[in-house]
Amino acid sequence: MNPNFDDIGETIGAPLLENGSAKINCNDVNVFYDDKHAIRKVSVDIGKNEVTAFIGPSGCGKSTFLRCINRMNDTITSCRVTGEVNIDNINIYNNELDVVLLRARVGMVFQKPNPFPKSIYENVAYGPKIHGLAQNKAELDEIVYTSLEKAGLLEEVKDRINQPGTGLSGGQQQRLCIARAIAVHPEVILMDEPCSALDPIATAKIEELIDELKQNYTIIIVTHSMQQAARVSQRTAFFHLGYLVECDDTKRIFTTPDHKLTQDYITGRYG
Repeated sequence: MNPNFDDIGETIGAPLLENGSAKINCNDVNVFYDDKHAIRKVSVDIGKNEVTAFIGPSGCGKSTFLRCINRMNDTITSCRVTGEVNIDNINIYNNELDVVLLRARVGMVFQKPNPFPKSIYENVAYGPKIHGLAQNKAELDEIVYTSLEKAGLLEEVKDRINQPGTGLSGGQQQRLCIARAIAVHPEVILMDEPCSALDPIATAKIEELIDELKQNYTIIIVTHSMQQAARVSQRTAFFHLGYLVECDDTKRIFTTPDHKLTQDYITGRYG
């Protein structure tokens, strides 16, 4: 089965959130890789202090769209982005915006854990040092230990905090990367399939952590696992062929979606 959009027309998309409840507002976002149109006219709101899951088949554009939210696509020379991505009503594609500061506000956790070849302490301290968030060693210690605690890792590593982060298990490395992301006090955390390389026990710990972190952060997670999306998110966005087909409350997306494409994907008819 190879579904298309010939019979959908203008009905695809997502309703806007009520005034004040959106942290991120995306308007008519398009992404091109040279002549390839990878993301097509996506408009969606992302709610404050909740988890939004991006789902869809491989190659549907969900990770590409995720990277629009911290301008990671800027690092690809063939990539061009049009439209607006507003965080707190400020368009992050404004030419005067400092991308380094943007990426401090919008942290990212990747599919494969990627700790620096440094100690556990230095992994977490790196960002605060770069951004001048600590005036002295005591303040830096406070940031490092608080970040590790928020990432649910402190108890496991407090006796070996000066040992290499690369010596941790895969799940611990991923939580270290989350600690590293939150150490610079971001407002948004992007997670690109953060559990795909982890075993079920480590995955459960990351999912518990995501549930706790949403109290203080706006979180977007790309996942191939519909079960994971159902467990961790409050809203789910379904992408296909570069389009956002629909975005709504997670329960509704998984029980009574608006579009047959969504229903067919969720029930395993393609993907």
